[in-house]
Amino acid sequence: MARQSVSFLPGPSGAALRGAMGASLRMLARLLALLAALSVIGARAAHAQQVLRDAETEQLIHDASAPLVRAAGLDEKNVQFLLINDPSINAFVAGGQIVWLHSGLILNADNLNQVQGVMAHELGHVEGGHIIRTMEGIKEATGIQIVSLLLGAAAVAAGGGEAGMGIMAAGQQAAMGKFLAFTRAQESSADAAGARYLHAAGISGRGSVEFFKKLQNLEYRLYVPQDSYARTHPLSSERVSVLENIYAHDPAYDRPTDPALEARFQRVKAKLVGFAEEPPRTLQLYPLSDTSIPAHYARAYAYHKSAYTEQALREVDALLAAVPHDPYFLELKGQVLLESGKPTEAIAPLREAVERTAGSPLIATLLGHALIATDDDSHLDEAERVLRAVVTRDRENPFAWYALGTVYQRKGDLPRAALATAERYQMEGQDALALRNAEEAMAGIDPRAPDYLRAQDIAMVSRAALEQNGRRR
Repeated sequence: MARQSVSFLPGPSGAALRGAMGASLRMLARLLALLAALSVIGARAAHAQQVLRDAETEQLIHDASAPLVRAAGLDEKNVQFLLINDPSINAFVAGGQIVWLHSGLILNADNLNQVQGVMAHELGHVEGGHIIRTMEGIKEATGIQIVSLLLGAAAVAAGGGEAGMGIMAAGQQAAMGKFLAFTRAQESSADAAGARYLHAAGISGRGSVEFFKKLQNLEYRLYVPQDSYARTHPLSSERVSVLENIYAHDPAYDRPTDPALEARFQRVKAKLVGFAEEPPRTLQLYPLSDTSIPAHYARAYAYHKSAYTEQALREVDALLAAVPHDPYFLELKGQVLLESGKPTEAIAPLREAVERTAGSPLIATLLGHALIATDDDSHLDEAERVLRAVVTRDRENPFAWYALGTVYQRKGDLPRAALATAERYQMEGQDALALRNAEEAMAGIDPRAPDYLRAQDIAMVSRAALEQNGRRR
């Protein structure tokens, strides 16, 4: 392309210079776009994809990751693992201390140890501050690009048009190669850090090796080019070789996962299959001949998803027959009854589930919903107590705020209904609606009350956000 430009205007061509400089500037833009993509990927995942909230799954992820978080020298209260509904086999960190796990990772893992290997790797990115340090890689790459741009422009101006554009093209390739090498170094660093965390936590690295072998096989099946120079990550074969050498000397390599923890993983994986896969696929993976707990779990979700309430309840009852007071089986029974139009029958199992999980906010939200859905005002006081406890422990729960607002509205407390609505809208990023409802709440709540101060805070933050967005436009 560069040679064609020169052939139209031989000599120190202005068009050639502009074309080459334009290509170089586009290269700069690509590098900067990589940084921008990294900085917003977490927000995109949260909004463009469905964040999966489930009490049992979140407890399992916490229990499986806690030893690794401690081994990384991080505070458990500050590190968060979130599951998003995405079938690809992936996990990533996107700023702060939030690790995003794709549902496809859980669905394709054979055991919990494989997931723990991925968790350890991602914690390596968190502990290493790799998202922040990516700017260093961008700066190095753009520095190379700018130097090549200046040298190439000088060569073109001196009459060496073809040579000048060759310098620019080489600069583009060198800059991208530098940045890709930087990201590969970060990935290798995260691999090594993950191995340290697994060792310190006394957790086997076998799952980490197994999972990279899975990725290696997938690369071969998909004919992924095995050229490490053009990749952001090292080749899976390279990673397997390095990690096998590290883990071979680890005393924990042959240590099995705690059987109870592994059984919990198989349950969570089964319910995720029932939720995420099409029902025929679920029944293929967990046929009726399979009477294990994971199989009953998966089929219960599949039948409920297909609106076969009786079959779903039969599967749930089989689970409760095996473990009569399991809180998550009770939760599922309550959910099936509630969502099939039987909220009154759902209350008892949900109450017990809340009690046996020490007030799990997600299960308590479901109980609050059931109490409201009965249309029996005698349940409103209990619903208010339950939902206020939920939002105290889990403020980032928009449905809980919606349900609490419904309770206040039915009880005639319109200012607090407006406050709950303002909380929900602010969480969803709808600043204009949050401001409007916060102002409505302030108009009816005693200025000395804590709820008034909260409404005032929402109004102030929402107004500032609207003003800032207005300036940007």
